[in-house]
Amino acid sequence: DHYACDPRFRFILMPKNVGKRKAQIVAIRESSGDLVLNVDSDTTIAPDVVTKLALKMYSPAVGAAMGQLTASNRSDTWLTRLIDMEYWLACNEERAAQARFGAVMCCCGPCAMYRRSALLLLLDKYETQLFRGRPSDFGEDRHLTILMLNAGFRTEYVPDAIAATVVPNSMGAYLRQQLRWARSTFRDTLLALRLLPGLDRYLTLDVIGQNLGPLLLALSVLTGLAQLALTATVPWSTILMIASMTMVRCGVAAFRARELRFLGFSLHTLLNVALLLPLKA
Repeated sequence: DHYACDPRFRFILMPKNVGKRKAQIVAIRESSGDLVLNVDSDTTIAPDVVTKLALKMYSPAVGAAMGQLTASNRSDTWLTRLIDMEYWLACNEERAAQARFGAVMCCCGPCAMYRRSALLLLLDKYETQLFRGRPSDFGEDRHLTILMLNAGFRTEYVPDAIAATVVPNSMGAYLRQQLRWARSTFRDTLLALRLLPGLDRYLTLDVIGQNLGPLLLALSVLTGLAQLALTATVPWSTILMIASMTMVRCGVAAFRARELRFLGFSLHTLLNVALLLPLKA
């Protein structure tokens, strides 16, 4: 209501909920600017986000750029606090490292800017993506990013373009979110394999590590459980190895962020081992 009469804004109301992908495509085709900013409906962006992302897009070689995500409801529960730290790590370790080599592998939907001319080249492929013979209805952000990289554009991360998004505050909602993301990661990683020879070798190491790491952790847990079941002895070596790797990661994050709260992210390892690994399997 507030912006309906403002000539700078145009609202497109779909007759029914057609999903994120089709709504994006309609808006992109109706747009006219050089840059397109995608913001999820549960996300609030800082006043300078558009400027900071647009500056990163100044080079015509850059096809997309994403901002840093934080949890707007961080203080709600212990889970939202963990997710907020998880987002910080995903942005400031994973995405930041990938951007160093010119290829952020997934520009997250809550705050991502795209070059419109590049999008128009990719929309047909984006719209007609099939998975097991049926139109895909998940993994939009990762797939659009991979299409952008496949077209020869760079994808970037802008850490000081801050966007606050609502994160799941219940375990059920969090597990459903993680399952959607896992499906997208596993499926689109296969599509990204063809890209890797043309990218920096670090990206190959990164993709292998992201997929091999959970597998090795799962094998370690299964080995430990087998030892407990067959020999009735506690697998201390497995427990100590997982605990030490967890504390190293959390300690480095606490040092880099200058916030001791990241030591508490060690609780996420328990959540990962007990719930996320079986769910993703």
